[in-house]
Amino acid sequence: MKASELRSLSVEELKKKENDLRRELFNLRFQLAKGELSNNKRVRSVRKDIARVLGVITEKTKAEQARKN
Repeated sequence: MKASELRSLSVEELKKKENDLRRELFNLRFQLAKGELSNNKRVRSVRKDIARVLGVITEKTKAEQARKN
């Protein structure tokens, strides 16, 4: 997932995306603990995706506040 793709989404859609990614990360960690996870790199990828989403949310909220002032 690229940040440019995320910038086209609204803040509400980004928050939903964040929740979905956090749920996926929880499930991946659970699989990892049980020894069922076959692709360990997916955990890192999901963590980075969450960080991207949070960065874009911050970017959009700061831009909104700058327009209000």
